[in-house]
Amino acid sequence: MQVEVLNIQGQPTGRTIELPDEIFGAEPNDHVLYLAVKQYQAAQRQGTHKVKTRAEVQGASRKLHKQKGTGGSRKGNIRNPLYKGGGTVFGPKPHGYGFKLNKKVKDLAKVSALSYKAKDNAVVVVEDINLEAPKTKQFSEVLKALNVAGKKTLIVLPDYNDNVYLSLRNMPKVESTLLADLNTYEVVNADVLVLTENAAKIFSEEETTEA
Repeated sequence: MQVEVLNIQGQPTGRTIELPDEIFGAEPNDHVLYLAVKQYQAAQRQGTHKVKTRAEVQGASRKLHKQKGTGGSRKGNIRNPLYKGGGTVFGPKPHGYGFKLNKKVKDLAKVSALSYKAKDNAVVVVEDINLEAPKTKQFSEVLKALNVAGKKTLIVLPDYNDNVYLSLRNMPKVESTLLADLNTYEVVNADVLVLTENAAKIFSEEETTEA
């Protein structure tokens, strides 16, 4: 898959880059995509919900009245779940919601997400963004030039760039990630995937190495 490299003014540089079809042209698998997104979202849950059992609520532990002879029903103590203020039966307890996925499944999910972006023509390759200082306004102009302003955009960088990160952190619809940290949920959640030229080259180099 040949993609034209744009400069930060949104103009063609005359260079193209080959994105491997094994990644950006593969047949997407919707089920593994679902599993990967579900795993990511499950891992974000804190799981700190908790209610008190009858052993934890306040109240005396004495029996309310004798077992027989009152004409009423049998009763234990005031912490009985049937009474107001009593403990809760089978209530939620703190636990994690995370679950494991095989590495091959996670890799296939990421490939599927990238393939969908390529099919939707939602992959933009731009020359490396080098800002002399953190400037949100300047970075906003770059996004406008690339015709991605106002869209949920994921910027993929090969290495951490402090000026880029500080420039976009106040922009509500823009996120950045390192290529090594790219995950399926981020790709699926974005409307547009913006790869810097060096990040895109790594895709090609990795595919060549594996071949």
